[in-house]
Amino acid sequence: LKRDYVQRQREEQIIIKDLQKLRDVPCKTTDGFDFALWVNTGLRNDNVQSLRSGAAAVGLFRTEIPFILRSSFPTEDEQVAVYREHLETFAPRPVTMRTLDIGGDKALPYFPIQEENPFLGWRGIRVSLDHPEIFIAQIRAMIRASEGIDCYLRIMLPMVSSIAEVDMARQLIDQCVREVEEEGVVFRRPDIGVMIEVPAAVYQAEALLKRVDFLSVGSNDLVQYMLAVDRNNAQVAGLYQEFHPAVLKALKQVADAAIKAGKGVGICGEMAGNPGAALLLMAMGYQVLSMNSPNLLLVKKVLTSLTLTAAKALLDEVLQLETAQEVKRRTDETLTEAGLGKLIRVRR
Repeated sequence: LKRDYVQRQREEQIIIKDLQKLRDVPCKTTDGFDFALWVNTGLRNDNVQSLRSGAAAVGLFRTEIPFILRSSFPTEDEQVAVYREHLETFAPRPVTMRTLDIGGDKALPYFPIQEENPFLGWRGIRVSLDHPEIFIAQIRAMIRASEGIDCYLRIMLPMVSSIAEVDMARQLIDQCVREVEEEGVVFRRPDIGVMIEVPAAVYQAEALLKRVDFLSVGSNDLVQYMLAVDRNNAQVAGLYQEFHPAVLKALKQVADAAIKAGKGVGICGEMAGNPGAALLLMAMGYQVLSMNSPNLLLVKKVLTSLTLTAAKALLDEVLQLETAQEVKRRTDETLTEAGLGKLIRVRR
């Protein structure tokens, strides 16, 4: 067993080394469809690895990480310094900054939230709107950080479950834009987007798209909330299924709504870094897949080895299946038939 494990590790290292050849290769299917592969970041060390992977942009900058690493709330000026470093590192690539997303499994030691069921409680945009002083300072810092940089700032609102939340957030963002303009700061107005993480947002996608510039699915939470499964709970973790037919249909509904509205749509959860799922997401019409940098070249290898036509045919087929196991099996078969079977177990 040890010999087999060592052999598999060697094979994976060979595959990973070979994938480096794709770093500067455009992500284009064999029938000429261009696709965007972005990265999720949060720590300064992520930036170096992201650039080495050939990432086209940042699809998720977790702004709560600088908050978590401190012993008190950072001031607006301190936030400007953090965000500016990130924007400068990736300029002129787009950078998508998610507003403070605490609650659930992400807690600030100096801002404790005690709840019996934190995943159904006070988190994401709910905290920001209940404490507008925190939200305003963060939005102002993001905008100020972009001054004088050839960058494309995008601001993303997490854990949205109602239209009212977006309307309230947009009012505060507009207020921040006016204030910063009056202070003489010259900047490009950022695009505003909403994360689709709860079923309510899936069914209100069309209404949300009337108010924002783009949607980005947070698949980790969306799968959890759709299936009522805590993936960190070992007793039910096996029920957390990215390929569940209901999840796939929800994802397609979101993509269809964005395409109809002529707005951008992406995904920044772990599904984006799953080679088989990436194939299905591309077929649905997702324009951006944002993932942890170690998986980027792996996904690029898959998407540049197949046609969009083949991906759409696979999607049509699996949408008729009734179980996650059947979907996963058929997707893996497609990768294996294309000579990509070894990539399935390399995902990190």
